[in-house]
Amino acid sequence: MRSNKLKWITSSIMLLLFALFFTACGPKDSQISEEVNKQIASYGPGVSATVEKGVVTLNGELADEMSRGSLETLVKSVKGVKSVVNNTTVKVEPPPPAAVQINPDDVLKTTIEESFKQKGISGVTFSILNGEVTLTGEVTKEDLMKAVQAANEAKPKKVINQLKVIK
Repeated sequence: MRSNKLKWITSSIMLLLFALFFTACGPKDSQISEEVNKQIASYGPGVSATVEKGVVTLNGELADEMSRGSLETLVKSVKGVKSVVNNTTVKVEPPPPAAVQINPDDVLKTTIEESFKQKGISGVTFSILNGEVTLTGEVTKEDLMKAVQAANEAKPKKVINQLKVIK
């Protein structure tokens, strides 16, 4: 009976030592981290990895979803990596700016004429060619601002100010 108990204890100790030996022989977190960082360097300086007990956590911003997936696959292939937590994000491009609306010449003429009447602007003449409004004449400093503002509010391609300010 004592012999069986001694065999069981000896077997248990051997099994424990065997398990410890193989656990200790695996790559350490520092080694895994070094290899992972070599592998992910091509993804840019904005991508980083931390390793804890063989679990790699990825952080940073990538250009597209395909890069995100390939990065995770690459890291999983590194010896000693048990799992990957992929906290990377995909860069979101801002939407293109809205197109600037430029009114046709006839709409510009009507809009500017009405605006000049409403604002009481006199002494200003204008010409329109291909969306460009040229302001000419003599105005007070106060009317200068009103005239240029009225022309810009009509949504031309360009306003050319050739007005002379009088006192």
